[in-house]
Amino acid sequence: MTIPPPVRIQAAVVRAAYALPEGLRRAIAGRPVVRDGQTLALDAQLMLKLQRLSKAALVMPGGVGSSRAAMEHARHLVGGPQDRAVAARSVGIPREHGELAATLYTPDGLATGSGLLVFLHGGGWVVGSRASHDHVARFLARRARVRVLSVEYRLAPEHVFPAAAEDALAALDHAHAEAAELGADPERIAVGGDSAGGNLAAVVAQQAVRRGGPAPVFQLLLYPATDASVRRPSRGLFADGFFLTDADMDWFADRYAPAPADRTDPRLSPLLAEDLSGLPPAYIGTAGFDPLRDEGEAYARALQEAGVAVRLSRQPDLIHGYANYLGIGGRFREATAEAAEALRQAIGEA
Repeated sequence: MTIPPPVRIQAAVVRAAYALPEGLRRAIAGRPVVRDGQTLALDAQLMLKLQRLSKAALVMPGGVGSSRAAMEHARHLVGGPQDRAVAARSVGIPREHGELAATLYTPDGLATGSGLLVFLHGGGWVVGSRASHDHVARFLARRARVRVLSVEYRLAPEHVFPAAAEDALAALDHAHAEAAELGADPERIAVGGDSAGGNLAAVVAQQAVRRGGPAPVFQLLLYPATDASVRRPSRGLFADGFFLTDADMDWFADRYAPAPADRTDPRLSPLLAEDLSGLPPAYIGTAGFDPLRDEGEAYARALQEAGVAVRLSRQPDLIHGYANYLGIGGRFREATAEAAEALRQAIGEA
């Protein structure tokens, strides 16, 4: 992978900012931010300041194309160097509409017959890719000692709801059907993702269990979107200034599920499913300064009330998307490492 010189320079500037003494980082970031009884981590506050200075945003003025390009660009700045101790190879997933592309990640020394995570990237069902989340997939694979199958599902607005959910289920089915070829144990297949990918993972787990076919044994849900039908308090509390905005969420939903889509459909709003019993155990990570916080935590409570084993872990000092910033601040790595450890305990190599 060749990184253009201007991008390398920008990445060096970001790394230099995070290498400064704490006092200088605080001077750049500004006074501590306290909201809803939580104090924003300096790592997160500094990142937000750098984003504002560079005019970076999830939804860029140019629309879908420029927003996709911005996410691909950002991975070079905040994802960190590629982990060469994790091998990657391309995998094709057959579908009626044409083959889905995927990448299989295998950490060095992992035995055949390992656990496998079907990973679905975030990006509001509109942006993001296997490439934008390459560092996340490698981190989870290495830390959890599992194989990771990262899926290039169809994006909106070219492919609207429920296209992404259909692709996610097809990927899970492929993982079970081809477990031997993937080097995985079909009894230790999990599903997971971040943000919109967490939404898709939750949807897939529900669909797989309800149909009675092969189902995941674990869910790894990082700051998932779970209810597109209402606005909970966190959407107002953190509506602006913390990267993912309330307006961004409307923009993404309008492209993935435009009218006349039913936003109460459990394939879009898994929190609204009539029956949540019998679902696999879950780790749900939320961020304190995130518009999606409350719906992720509401889903955790609903699962627990249905008798599902859930570990809910709020990272009270972080922002949405913390797993994407692995290459810079320590708090981002700590939070993501916790999720990886939960995955390791569920399906990973001892």
